[in-house]
Amino acid sequence: MTKHARHSDDDVAVVIPAKDEQQRIAATVAAARTIPGVDVIIVVDDGSHDDTARVARSAGATVVRHAQNRGKGAAMRTGAAVVSGLDTRDGRKKPRHLLFLDADLEETAKAGDALVAPIRDRSADMTIAVLPQQLRAGGGFGFVVRASRDGIRKLTEFEPTQPLSGQRCLTRAAFDAARPLAPGFGVETGLTIDLIRKGLRVVEVPVPLRHRVTGRDVRAQWHRAVQYVHVARALAVRYLPLT
Repeated sequence: MTKHARHSDDDVAVVIPAKDEQQRIAATVAAARTIPGVDVIIVVDDGSHDDTARVARSAGATVVRHAQNRGKGAAMRTGAAVVSGLDTRDGRKKPRHLLFLDADLEETAKAGDALVAPIRDRSADMTIAVLPQQLRAGGGFGFVVRASRDGIRKLTEFEPTQPLSGQRCLTRAAFDAARPLAPGFGVETGLTIDLIRKGLRVVEVPVPLRHRVTGRDVRAQWHRAVQYVHVARALAVRYLPLT
């Protein structure tokens, strides 16, 4: 019997927030489908201007589309809500675990299985992927990462290796405990703080995932600035109860 054969129950739903990812989304969906226990893949097209929705649907995903870009936090909420509806429709006694993956992982998305194992064996309520060091080099996100990491450490005494990692698996109970999610790119920072504050177990897991590294052009720098603002807002809201 292989390592994966014992995971016969369909107990995982993959949620993929996506914007303008027509070139990569099909490969990501196909790879996610190979993760043992995955029987639902939801792609939330967050206001794309390309064919992301059509390509994802052709790859076999259930697609929900935001007519306008609403941000990553909103896309995660939408995807989780769709999964909740499916759980109810299917009459499930135990809700599916939620595995969030970025849209640009392509074939490496299959490695997301490593994030599910600690959730299944109840050693974690949320897992966070830690990507290999060389895959993070040169991305230019240093100041945003530091802001998030420092804020999480000050508020929880937990110092995450990659606080902005979007590759996470949660129990439904953990996801519900973290609501309302921080908006936009502050969602990962908020998730970590809120769950640790509530006594839930957050575990980092090394996973050989690869995604597109953001460049250094004007558009990329603007993206970083927006991300920094979102992270700062998520931290500011969570500092308030301490004052």
